[in-house]
Amino acid sequence: MKIFDAHISPVSQQFIHQKLTPHISLSGANKLLQSVSGIVSFFETETDLQELKDTLSSTSKILKKPDRAEYGDFQTNSHLAITISKYLSMKIDEPDVVIEPTCGKGNFIVAALKTFKYLKKVYGIEIYRPYVWETKFSILDFFIENPNTNKPDIFISHYNVFDFDFNTIASEVAGQNILVIGNPPWVTNSMLGGLNSSNLPAKSNFKKHNGLDAITGKGNFDIGEYITMIMLETFQHLNGNIALLVKNSVIKNIIFDQKKNKYKIGNIEKYCIDSKKEFDVSVDAALFFSQLNASPSFKCNEFDFYKNSNPLLTFGWVDEKFVSNVRTYVHSKDIDGDCPFEWRQGLKHDCSTVMEFEKVNGHYLNALSEEVELESGLVYGILKSSDLKNTILKTSRKYTIVTQRKIGKETSYIRSAYPKTYQYLLDHKQSFDARKSSIYKGKPSFSIFGIGDYSFKPYKVVISGMYKTFHFTLVLPEKKKPLMLDDTCYMLGFDNLDYAVYTLILLNSQPAKEFLQSITFPDAKRKFTKEVLMRIDLNKLSDKLSFDELKHEIKKLNEQYFLNATTNNWNSFVEQIRPVLSRQIAMFA
Repeated sequence: MKIFDAHISPVSQQFIHQKLTPHISLSGANKLLQSVSGIVSFFETETDLQELKDTLSSTSKILKKPDRAEYGDFQTNSHLAITISKYLSMKIDEPDVVIEPTCGKGNFIVAALKTFKYLKKVYGIEIYRPYVWETKFSILDFFIENPNTNKPDIFISHYNVFDFDFNTIASEVAGQNILVIGNPPWVTNSMLGGLNSSNLPAKSNFKKHNGLDAITGKGNFDIGEYITMIMLETFQHLNGNIALLVKNSVIKNIIFDQKKNKYKIGNIEKYCIDSKKEFDVSVDAALFFSQLNASPSFKCNEFDFYKNSNPLLTFGWVDEKFVSNVRTYVHSKDIDGDCPFEWRQGLKHDCSTVMEFEKVNGHYLNALSEEVELESGLVYGILKSSDLKNTILKTSRKYTIVTQRKIGKETSYIRSAYPKTYQYLLDHKQSFDARKSSIYKGKPSFSIFGIGDYSFKPYKVVISGMYKTFHFTLVLPEKKKPLMLDDTCYMLGFDNLDYAVYTLILLNSQPAKEFLQSITFPDAKRKFTKEVLMRIDLNKLSDKLSFDELKHEIKKLNEQYFLNATTNNWNSFVEQIRPVLSRQIAMFA
């Protein structure tokens, strides 16, 4: 049946029914249950005690399952919790204290009670009240069935983890060996904010992102990462270990930020799990493990959780560089430097239903199935990540209106210069005004983002930020008009075809591919970012390409794609990308 919307087993139900007599007091009930289960203050109020008594004789209730997204709720199954606890028991010293910051239904706590025989204290914190009770009932079940097992003092708190004072626990258990264990929510703050969830930290830019980064996405963080950082900051000076199930991106970010945080954690390891098998979700996740109160480590060894084997790879910091594979990076690290050209993201409008079109019978058709007549002046072909499959592209399947040539420029000129286009935009002004991103606030009507002189360069070398392939594409003009890219793409723009072709050849070379493989993470939402691409030193890459190889590659491209590229400008290109001149080539990129 269910009590407090929580499952209670027949074993616990019968025990409570027999032991909690009608006239037992709150203190008497708590004393009795602590003697049996170890749980301190099993009932927080007289109301809880009375409600339980009243409910015991009722029939089971059919209740709506909680919205898992509301809490980022992917409960760890008992088998996985036990497997992790048993693995840890062979790896670490027996803990005196177990702390679980988001204990859910209590599977990790019960697994710890079964595994670690000399525990003195257990702390569990959980925001969802039915889970608090389910945890208590599960612990009670365990001790009813195992009455002679060691019984630590157990504190299960109904609390929002972001409001809970973990420093109090740290003070109470100082000098003891601790284990922080659990499965924090796999969800971002923006997702929970969209659900109007209460399971959110206080509004803060906890990674200290500035300006544009905070506005355009870097201020969006993973709740599991936030909780992991709270645990590291609070308990790093205590003896013990931390073992949390989190998304792979969280572990990568923890190691990346370790350079500045320098948490006292060592022996950092990542154990990849099959999330589909364990949680029935398609999320790349792993067990994050590290030793507390150790000399700060800046690398992480990655393992397969299900196989007792050597590390699959090691990622982290090599000198001042963050890499995804230390072993392979060693062979390509000489390319790691500064790109002489500035990589740019494509156009952003956040209004695809009215700003993107297909061309049908000479007219433009938007996503609302409206057939629109527009002047050609502001209409440009636009490419998305899914279009970047070939080495050379010069046609587009979609079109967009480019309302500005630079960010923030006035758009009132459209009314007189392009009246049909202006009327169309005006008819859909509500869609533009409904855009949520703060980047458009205070900007002219119909503003776009990610636009500048670079957008109008005729030749662009581009790559998708979202796709996993290490392949760059050369984008040529369509009917003498430059093609645009959307904001999932990154590009270098050129006025000179030869320069663009040389850059394409260098970036598609084997040394460049090997380098990118050693610094990018295959499970990243954006495999390629501006920060990653700006690390490619074209000057050092050019040293690895012989002139004969260059001629051979140009010949292949000319024959296959009917280009007219030459080697005539190679020497001047090489001179332009030398470090001393690298900041003087804005005319080309």
